[in-house]
Amino acid sequence: MNSPFPAPPDRIRRARRRLSRRFSITLITLIGLLVVGVSGYHLLEGMNFIDALYMTITTITTVGFGEVQPLSPVGRLFTIGLIIGGVSIAAYALGSAAQFVVSGDWQTYLQERRRRHMLEQLNDHIIVCGYGRVGKSVVHQLSAEKLQFVIIETESERVLHLHELGHLALHGNAANEELLRAAGIDRARGLVACAGTDAENVYIVLTARGLRPDLNIVARANYEESEAKLLRAGASRVMLPSNIAGRRMVTMLVRPEVADYLDVISHASDLELLVEQISIEETSSLANQTLAEGELGPRWGITVLACATRDRMNLRPGADTLIEPGTRLIVLGTRDQLQALLAAAR
Repeated sequence: MNSPFPAPPDRIRRARRRLSRRFSITLITLIGLLVVGVSGYHLLEGMNFIDALYMTITTITTVGFGEVQPLSPVGRLFTIGLIIGGVSIAAYALGSAAQFVVSGDWQTYLQERRRRHMLEQLNDHIIVCGYGRVGKSVVHQLSAEKLQFVIIETESERVLHLHELGHLALHGNAANEELLRAAGIDRARGLVACAGTDAENVYIVLTARGLRPDLNIVARANYEESEAKLLRAGASRVMLPSNIAGRRMVTMLVRPEVADYLDVISHASDLELLVEQISIEETSSLANQTLAEGELGPRWGITVLACATRDRMNLRPGADTLIEPGTRLIVLGTRDQLQALLAAAR
């Protein structure tokens, strides 16, 4: 598979090829000079292999610890040639290294290594497949929620732009298993399939579901007939932007204050009151208690809006509603209150 990171510009690729070729030439020339030096000292001065190698290395590196044995005039001329060869190779290598530093390729190399390391450290993150109009909105909301995410995009220009913005992004088709593994799907919290076409999203969902049967997958559909296909492919939920936009526009027209209220509490991260979803674990002190016994209101000032279980959603929970392990509470409260409830839910 090709590298998931975007291909560098042609100028950088050419510079890397030149640098690699120069270092290869330097290494081959150095090895050749060592062979010539050892052979020359052995043939001209009758030295054994260790002495000839010692003389060759000290001569090439211009260290000059001293001669193993007095050299003949021919041996001295040969040594002068080795010194000139060693100095020339060193100058060539230093020039290549200086060009690499001046060209800025080392920064590209270090940045790529840093991104790979950050990808390996990602855990409980979101994978966003596609960076079109919907993908940009998803990334914006994830950033506002301060959640970790990685983006997979087919256009290299967009990937480079995302890197400039400081986001983790991979280049390629999100339906590729190796690319999803590179994005850390085995450690991911969820995946958003928002590629440009429904067919692309179906393949992405199929691949992701095959790799992670338990992964929470939200897919975007352009057409209503695609919703059933995405659900069959393995999507947990499917969103049709046109339907949501239609309902939203009618609500804003008929009940504008309600629409404004829902928008504010759902998306504004700097407000005092927030709506959050909190799952009750088996080890929680709230498990198997009623809402009245849990005293969420008196203890934390929390308002319970709804209770969701595997079977149904209770939109009007009463005081006698039982909080079973695995129940998801939809609650309203301040950030500190929600953090306290989250700790008690574990």
